Amino acid sequence: MELKKVDVAVIGAGTAGMTAYRAAREYTNSVLVIESGVYGTTCARVGCMPSKLLIAAAEISHQIDYSAQFGIDVKVKSIDGRRVMDRVKAERDRFVGFVEEAVESWPTEHKLIGKAVFTGANELQVDGHTKVIAKRIVIAAGSRPMVPGPWYELGDRLLINDDVFLWDDLPESIAVVGTGVIGMEISQALARLGVKTHLLGVGDKFGPLSDPRLNRVMKDVFDSELQLSSDAMVKSVARTETGVELSYLENGELRAGQYDYLLAATGRRSNLDGLNLVAAGIELDERGVPDFDDATGQVADSHIFIAGDVSDAHPLLHEAADDGKIAGDNAGRYPEIRVRPRRAPLSVVFTDPQIMMAGATFDELTESGVKFSVGENSFEDQGRSRVIAKNKGFIRVFAQQQTGVFLGAEMVGPAAEHIGHLLSWSVQHRLTVQQMLDSPFYHPVIEEGLRTALRQLMRELKMGPVPVEHCLDCGPGG
Repeated sequence: MELKKVDVAVIGAGTAGMTAYRAAREYTNSVLVIESGVYGTTCARVGCMPSKLLIAAAEISHQIDYSAQFGIDVKVKSIDGRRVMDRVKAERDRFVGFVEEAVESWPTEHKLIGKAVFTGANELQVDGHTKVIAKRIVIAAGSRPMVPGPWYELGDRLLINDDVFLWDDLPESIAVVGTGVIGMEISQALARLGVKTHLLGVGDKFGPLSDPRLNRVMKDVFDSELQLSSDAMVKSVARTETGVELSYLENGELRAGQYDYLLAATGRRSNLDGLNLVAAGIELDERGVPDFDDATGQVADSHIFIAGDVSDAHPLLHEAADDGKIAGDNAGRYPEIRVRPRRAPLSVVFTDPQIMMAGATFDELTESGVKFSVGENSFEDQGRSRVIAKNKGFIRVFAQQQTGVFLGAEMVGPAAEHIGHLLSWSVQHRLTVQQMLDSPFYHPVIEEGLRTALRQLMRELKMGPVPVEHCLDCGPGG
């Protein structure tokens, strides 16, 4: 068995692990990255990028379906599933290739393939071939899909999101269980590409949204595009000769459906449970997660650091990169530890309409006891949104009473990915609502709908002069 002694060992070569490696190398060249699977990151290989490629094809298909409202008639629309998936996989492989090239540029002695488990506070066993002794360790082991055990009896008819991007062609039908980000994005895309799609969820809850009004908006959207059972309980699944039979309880009635495949979009689980952290002397909470400092990445007061969605604190790519930078920097400079303030929260879901959450959510503010006011606006009559026929959605914005400091927002609507950036920057720089309204808003743009919501928020705050609308030709929604 080979023995390796290093200053810093990084477990996992995803976004967080790769960033941690680069940060640690600023202090030492004695760094080892241990990867149990393939290089390529979840985002590039099976997450952000291939899903957006599928969504891009779906958006083109959807635009053709609704082109008649612009006076443009398309006589024939034919979806070639093989060509759709060819582009998805080709472009996905291109993104993965960039990551693989980056890893290939690392020195050979900095890379080790195998599954690492702790055998001591500073010791890792990698498969049966290597023992690693590291002065500091960064855990960036990622997460995996969470699938109910009995569903595995479906064999190759059971899918996780990874499997979708291996398809050579689109199926005829699919049941998607889970109305989180993955379930929403993939189910809507497949439905718009002509796949008979049934989306099932629990509690009428859609993605990260906490505002009940916005949840209702998303329910109406999905209900209009595909078969939706947003408050149902799956009772059983069974393999059939042609696919899958799924039985579910909805509105007190037991129902069943037949599909080619079942896609489990039922959440993800941290890979911490396979690392034997107990051997490192690390205490875990009831969720199996150690106590760690979000601003330093340090686990308790130890030489071990954590980064990425393995902690389930920030399951987003840009946050994973920040995690890796923080953890790798502190692992490299240890025992000196430096605090790095976190960026303002920002989440985007690439459904149509898009979902955006910036800063504090409605639920977080309600539970915190902070006194806050709410402004809101619909995009149904918003000028630019109607021009481009993207006038679905609603925005709610929040500010602290007495100070008028902007706290956050939740939105379902057009251009949410861009408006979310503006609002997260406003939160991070602690702007007041008045300062935001004093900033320029061009005409005609979708951001005018945000301005209307902010003006209503100012009226609710009862601060300063009463805001008035200046736009005379863009409708009541800005």
